[in-house]
Amino acid sequence: MQELSPAELGEQVQDDDGPLVLDIRHEEDFQEWHIPGSRNVDVYDELTDDPEQAIEPLDDLPSDEQIVTVCAAGVVSQTATAVLRELGYDAVTLTDGMNGWSRVHRHAELPVDVDGTLVQVARPGKGCLSHVLVSDGEAAVFDPSHYLNEYDTVLDEYDAELVGVFDTHAHADHVSGAADLADRHDVPYYLHQKDALAVDATPLEDGQTVTVGRLDIEVIHTPGHSEGSVSFDVEGAALLTGDTLFHDSVGRVELGVEAGIEDADVEGNAATLYESLQRLLDRPDDALVLPAHDPGSPEPPVAATLAEVRERNDDLGRDREAFVEELASDIPDHPPNFERVKRTNVGQESVPEEKLAELELGPNNCAAE
Repeated sequence: MQELSPAELGEQVQDDDGPLVLDIRHEEDFQEWHIPGSRNVDVYDELTDDPEQAIEPLDDLPSDEQIVTVCAAGVVSQTATAVLRELGYDAVTLTDGMNGWSRVHRHAELPVDVDGTLVQVARPGKGCLSHVLVSDGEAAVFDPSHYLNEYDTVLDEYDAELVGVFDTHAHADHVSGAADLADRHDVPYYLHQKDALAVDATPLEDGQTVTVGRLDIEVIHTPGHSEGSVSFDVEGAALLTGDTLFHDSVGRVELGVEAGIEDADVEGNAATLYESLQRLLDRPDDALVLPAHDPGSPEPPVAATLAEVRERNDDLGRDREAFVEELASDIPDHPPNFERVKRTNVGQESVPEEKLAELELGPNNCAAE
C-alpha cells in the first residue's frame, strides 16, 4: 500500500515515533500552511517537469523512518513517493494531500463542571474548534464545520438528540456546516440577525437564554470581530467565545459582514470589540474560555480558564486607546478566499458541495497578531 489516509496520519503524528512527513510543495506554500513537524523539500517543479532532477535533493533523508509525502492534493506527491521507493525508502503518499489533512477531526471531553458533558471537536488542519453540549439526552452543536458526519458520530456516541445548532458568528476562514446540520436534523439554526444577511436562521438576542437538557445557555452579544458575533455562557462554567476572545489574542476587526468594503470602520470595530471583551471579563475567573479557533494544529481538549487567559493574553492588558490603535494598525494577512467564504456563510453565495473543501483550503488567520 502506497497511500496513508489523513485520519491515520492524524493519529500517527501524535506519537514520538511517528513518520517523517515530507512536504514537497513550494517553500512559500509550506511557510503559509503545513502539517506541524513536517519537513519541506521544495522539489515540486522538478517532480512535475522531470522527476529525475528530484533524485539528488530527495536522496538525503533518514533511511530508518517511514516517509509520508505531501502536496496540495496528493497528486504530485505520488511521483515523489515513486522516486523515494526507487531509492529504497519506505515511502507512502498522504491521500488528497493538504486537502485531506484539512478534513481530519478529533474530539475529546472538556473538564467542565456542568450537569452534562461538553465535547470539543478539533480540526487540526484548519485550527478550528467546535463544541457539542450534551445534557439529559439533548444536544446542541456550536460552530460546526461542513463535515457533518463528524458531529453525528459524537451524537451517536453520547446517545443524544440534537435540539439546536449555533454559530457564534458568520465565519471568514471556513465554511460553516451549521445550517445544513440543523436542516438534516430538522432543528433550529441560531445566528445573530446582524450576520444572517441572506440565510434563514433563528435570531439570537443579547441576554436570551436557550435551554439544552438541564443546562441554560446565556447569549452575550459581543460584536467587534463581526457585527453579529455572540458568545455563549454555559452556567457560568464555560464561555464559548467564537472569534471574539482567544487564549493569546483577540478577534480581527476587518473581517465582518462588511468584509471587502474599503471604507470599513476598523477603528470603530476595534472600539466595539474592546467593550465586548469587558463584558466577557466580568464572568467567573474559573470559567473555561473555549474559542472557535486555535493557532497551529490543536489537539483536544484545548481550554484555559478566564483567569489564565487574563495572565497570558497581552491584548487584555491594554487600555482602550492602545487597544484600538494596535488592532486598527496591525492588519495581518487575510484568510484565503475569505470574501467568498464569508458570502457563503451569510447566504449570499452558493458553492457546490464538491468545491467547498477547495474553497476553504489554507491557514486560519482570524486572530489579531
